[in-house]
Amino acid sequence: MNRTDLQAWLDRYVEAWRANERGPIEALFTDDIVYRFRPYESYPAANGIDEVVDAWLGESRDEPGTWEAEYTAFAVDGDRGVATGYSRYLATADVAEKTYHNAFLLEFAPDGRCRSFTELYMAEDDG
Repeated sequence: MNRTDLQAWLDRYVEAWRANERGPIEALFTDDIVYRFRPYESYPAANGIDEVVDAWLGESRDEPGTWEAEYTAFAVDGDRGVATGYSRYLATADVAEKTYHNAFLLEFAPDGRCRSFTELYMAEDDG
């Protein structure tokens, strides 16, 4: 894994999020992926590809056109990577725009799929 590989994976991550389809999500992760959405809250990790896909496509899925995101490869060390970026949920009639600043801690399998994903984020102050 190098920074170019990590950036390509991050770009596919955003594409899979936008597509909201099982295949592109499955292509990102190993079958035994551990995906930590909120590791410092009492929120369970998704264990295994089926739980990850179910989480992405379930009730709280983000519909295309309701958000924008950009992530950049920050550092790579062997099979581990760190990315930073933002996720912005666009305003609706009922909800104000909300921006989150993200850091991803990632570990990759030899085939380039992610086997461990930890998402850390901070919400931008609404002012």
